[in-house]
Amino acid sequence: MVAGILLLLPFAACAPQAPPRVAMPAPGYAYAPPPQVQPAIPRDRVGLLLPLSGGNRSLGEAMLNAAQLALFDQADPRVEFLPRDTGGSAGGAAEAARLALNDGVRAFVGPLTFGETAAAANPARAAGVPLLAFTNDASQAGPGVWVLGITPTEQAERMADAAAARGARRFGLLAPQNDFGRRLAAGLRSRLALIGLPPPLVVTHAPRGDVVQAAQALATEAGPEGLDAVLLGQAGERARAAAAALAAALPRPAQFLGTMLWLQDPLLGQEPALAGAWFPGPDPAARQRFESRYQDAFGEPPPRLAGVAYDAAALAARTVRDGYGTPPVGEALMGADGPIRLLPDGQARRGLAILAVDPSGEPQLVEPAPLPPTAAS
Repeated sequence: MVAGILLLLPFAACAPQAPPRVAMPAPGYAYAPPPQVQPAIPRDRVGLLLPLSGGNRSLGEAMLNAAQLALFDQADPRVEFLPRDTGGSAGGAAEAARLALNDGVRAFVGPLTFGETAAAANPARAAGVPLLAFTNDASQAGPGVWVLGITPTEQAERMADAAAARGARRFGLLAPQNDFGRRLAAGLRSRLALIGLPPPLVVTHAPRGDVVQAAQALATEAGPEGLDAVLLGQAGERARAAAAALAAALPRPAQFLGTMLWLQDPLLGQEPALAGAWFPGPDPAARQRFESRYQDAFGEPPPRLAGVAYDAAALAARTVRDGYGTPPVGEALMGADGPIRLLPDGQARRGLAILAVDPSGEPQLVEPAPLPPTAAS
């Protein structure tokens, strides 16, 4: 019953209401006029650009659930969400944005991918309507468009800070030759330069290439001095193979570091070399609260990306409710995955916890999530 109430409440005020029926007074009684019908509350509309059909339909529906949960938590009947289907394509996202603008939306939540975001951003910017996208492609950030996905650069910076604080000075990176790997490398280089450490040794491989051979090449390049920390851009079996090969080839143990790709892989700890390896993740307490509320409302656990939809929807509702025309830039706010801060350049910075791989399959907290920085780095 609670789940049904939570799901339906945001839509209840949108349903048309029949006028009240008034009984005529009996003879001999004074006539009392019927009560006046209150005028409808003006609503501030937010467009939800979601893949409600196509290959990402189930994810889009879960994101819609998370957005409705955020609206329920806002408890403001003046805000109305208008879901619009992107179909999971760039053309569909642009058309969905135009239709929503015709319906008077004052902010956008979504869309999902970088291609959809680039397409929807054009009509949104032309109309002066802010867009809070789910993508983690930082190149989409800019005037009027905020990128809420946790970027590879952000993850690399957090890992560099954590390892350097524990004494690491020589860093290595083993990553695939793709956008993800390149952004990990850029984030690691920039952060190490900022904190006064030498640039990392970087070895990349084809996305489906031989990670063992690449690991041995990195160990050879490190030489007899070895490395203090190695960031791995792989996941699953490839991460386990890379770590085992590096552990065997390096002259001394290194602290292995990972990415958020490790979040839902309970098998990583089966590789001895990865026991105690660190990776970034959401604030455990904040994420647990969100997952518990979502489970209670909808009867199933949320997918990983549902938290981004919750955060974007909450920020958009606040944007139109407060009448600023832009999201609350500069403030540190608590989201589904922990603290988040929007920057003027369209980036969203998050406070990420540091978790450790454990043979039990349940990550262990190493460092809690700090408040995110007030400027891009």
